[in-house]
Amino acid sequence: MNPAAPLAADVQATIEELWVYPVKSCAGIQLPEAELTDTGLLYDRAWMVVDSDGEFVSQRELPRMALIQPSFKLGQLMLRAPGMLSLHLGLDVAEGPLKVRVWDDEVMACDMGDVAAQWFSDFLGPDAPEHLKRLRLARFDPEVRRPCDPAWTGGVEATTQFADGFGLLVTSSASLADLNARLAAAGHAPVDMRRFRPNIVLGGVQAHDEDRVGAMTITTDDSTAVIEPVKPCGRCPIPDIDPATATSSPAVGDTLQTYRQDPRLKGAVTFGMNAIVIEGDGQVLRVGQPVHASWTF
Repeated sequence: MNPAAPLAADVQATIEELWVYPVKSCAGIQLPEAELTDTGLLYDRAWMVVDSDGEFVSQRELPRMALIQPSFKLGQLMLRAPGMLSLHLGLDVAEGPLKVRVWDDEVMACDMGDVAAQWFSDFLGPDAPEHLKRLRLARFDPEVRRPCDPAWTGGVEATTQFADGFGLLVTSSASLADLNARLAAAGHAPVDMRRFRPNIVLGGVQAHDEDRVGAMTITTDDSTAVIEPVKPCGRCPIPDIDPATATSSPAVGDTLQTYRQDPRLKGAVTFGMNAIVIEGDGQVLRVGQPVHASWTF
């Protein structure tokens, strides 16, 4: 990683972007405001596509998931994909129980029914390996608690839904600008923040300042919320997938490899910080709200 810039006494930032990803590994929705819950932003990774064994699938196996675009309308989650009629799902509707696995965690979830299963199988299945041709959509059961890894939370009993491991991912626009400058120097096209799937994008900070701060206090309309970065986000090949075309090229990963190997993850390439919710359940986060944090190193 780059040598750290000289540190000021503390960090003053703003929320520049807010994103939720209702269906794990499908496209995200950029929002002007979002409700904070104990598990992250409301409806973030609340649904997940699974194979016939209940194992989650992602863009790692099925890059075309990037082309599935969600939106919220009239109390429904609406999903669109090229060549498909839109799929409408009630935000609080589900069918029978379904056991699913996300990484090492096996949890009981709610099946979203045969129509949703057929929709995902029709769009993603034709070019998929045999074991991924029959898919189902699961909804996280709000009665279930899925703990975050206590080895990283400092003993805080944080939970998440179907996110990889933590309730929030925090990046900064400066970190993306730094990457794009490096891509341009190597003759590559710039990329946008969709490649990195953050929930909160900070403005007003230097590149990768999010790596080096402790708990972040966000001033909301009527109170405060506190989130804490706890673990660098190790990067798989998904940032190499163009969210507009679902095609992959190695430029992003190769460039990150030159300057973002993180000793905290034994040299893995990182971009952004996984964070947990300390307080503020029910608070509304908005673009433009101030964020205050102190340096950790």
